[in-house]
Amino acid sequence: MKQSGVGALAVAMLWASTVLAADQYAIDPAHTSVGFSVQHLVISRINGTFPEVSGTIVYDEGDVTKSSVDVTIKAASIDTNVADRDKHLRSPDFLDVETYPTITFKSTRIERQGEGDVCHGMLTLHGVSKEVAIPFAILGKITDPWGKIRLGVEGSMIINRHDFGVNWNKTMDNGGLMVGDTVKITLNVEAIQQPAS
Repeated sequence: MKQSGVGALAVAMLWASTVLAADQYAIDPAHTSVGFSVQHLVISRINGTFPEVSGTIVYDEGDVTKSSVDVTIKAASIDTNVADRDKHLRSPDFLDVETYPTITFKSTRIERQGEGDVCHGMLTLHGVSKEVAIPFAILGKITDPWGKIRLGVEGSMIINRHDFGVNWNKTMDNGGLMVGDTVKITLNVEAIQQPAS
């Protein structure tokens, strides 16, 4: 009986140490950039950002594959620095932000691939959920001048907007399309460690 109790205590301590190994971080929107780039008129690219982003990162420094991420972006915050274009992008032709106010990503697993890491998860955009893979890198962990521990992460991926039902386009006189099909998304994230619960 005593051995069983000792064994249970050991298991509990091992479980607790595993849980404590992963720290929770809150994404800092003031120092985070969710950017995108899409081809325009075949000859150039339009760049934009989503400034209103929030979420949490659970980071296990000892084993990154035990980490996770949960992110929410306010779709209406889209900003390409041109008011009329942003209004069009918020309309039903594109993001339809009245119907689909948020873009979300929730990780399902993280794996090592060669010397890099890849985060797999469900991206929900325009009401459609698809599994995507985001190659990423942990840039470091530091204590800022105010005593807060910060984590830096960067990543990128390419999606096809038609996979998410964002289909609007126009054909030009030369046969080219006004808006490209693929969208490159770049992530530069700073997150602040939260007190242990």
